[in-house]
Amino acid sequence: MNEWVAEIGTFIVQTTVVMALIGIGLLLIARTKQDKQSDLKLTIEPLNDQRRRRVRRLRMAATLPGARKKLLKLFRSEDKKRQKANKAEQDATPTSRVWVLDFHGDLKASQTEHFAQEVSAIIGVAAKEDEVVVRLESAGGLVHAYGLAAAQLDRLRTAGLTTTVCIDKVAASGGYLMACTAQHIKAAPFAVIGSIGVVAQVPNIHRLLKRHDIDVELLTAGKYKRTLTVLGENTEEGKAKFLEDLENTHRLFKSYVAERRPAMDIDTLATGEIWYGSEALPLQLVDSVGTSEAYLVGRMSEAQVFTVKLEAPKTFSRKLGLAVSEGVEKATLKALGVIDAAGWQRR
Repeated sequence: MNEWVAEIGTFIVQTTVVMALIGIGLLLIARTKQDKQSDLKLTIEPLNDQRRRRVRRLRMAATLPGARKKLLKLFRSEDKKRQKANKAEQDATPTSRVWVLDFHGDLKASQTEHFAQEVSAIIGVAAKEDEVVVRLESAGGLVHAYGLAAAQLDRLRTAGLTTTVCIDKVAASGGYLMACTAQHIKAAPFAVIGSIGVVAQVPNIHRLLKRHDIDVELLTAGKYKRTLTVLGENTEEGKAKFLEDLENTHRLFKSYVAERRPAMDIDTLATGEIWYGSEALPLQLVDSVGTSEAYLVGRMSEAQVFTVKLEAPKTFSRKLGLAVSEGVEKATLKALGVIDAAGWQRR
């Protein structure tokens, strides 16, 4: 009896500890999300200086110890020359600048709010000769979410700023909707481009419910308030209306892209297919092939390049919350990877 009570007590204690840890984790994640919406800090990093420091460190490492003092003198001489050149340029015509933004899109384009504020900041200070480079990575998502994200990026064109979108991995569907707002699209050779189409998937368990004598009453005011449902019986008329809505969304998508990429054969390319960067070039889906890193390094030789990012201050609670969030995400991705690998093995 005593052993049984001890086991029950141990179980209760362990359960309490686990639940407390889960609660703390959820609280930290919630706090992290709250921090993201308040006390945001605009971080600006000059990439020219960053690259110069890295190049010098490599040169120092590759130089024999006896020759390093001479190399340091050379660096100091280069710095003085550059300072004089910068002063002369400021007295004459200012050096053109390149402002770099990053957009990593998820299903809901969650970064849009911060991205919009970053765009506003740049529009407020950029000159007409400046360029904005957006390193874009997104496989698309919700129509209204990416419509808003594309509208934010379109503001740069409206403001008269030259905009270049660089795609290193993927800009498909909603991601390409955003990319097409730029005057120039550069894609890495194997970046995934296109997917100009619309998809919707609605599971329906009506027959399963009927089999167990479960009725579902769906009451609406308006003929097409609900066309397809998860629980109710879907009619042919409802399916037809749902498809009509999809076609209308696709038509708007095509019109948006065609207006900004008139050289494209939109009817041929708006089939939902994807192409790799090198394939997309002759189809006019992109304007050049190359990586964002190579492009920015080239621009550094003729302009000042700055990254602009709006982010919450890295407080202890936020760091801990991010660590918990990243741990959960990694565990989930690992589990999905194991499941996916098992599926490949079966095939």
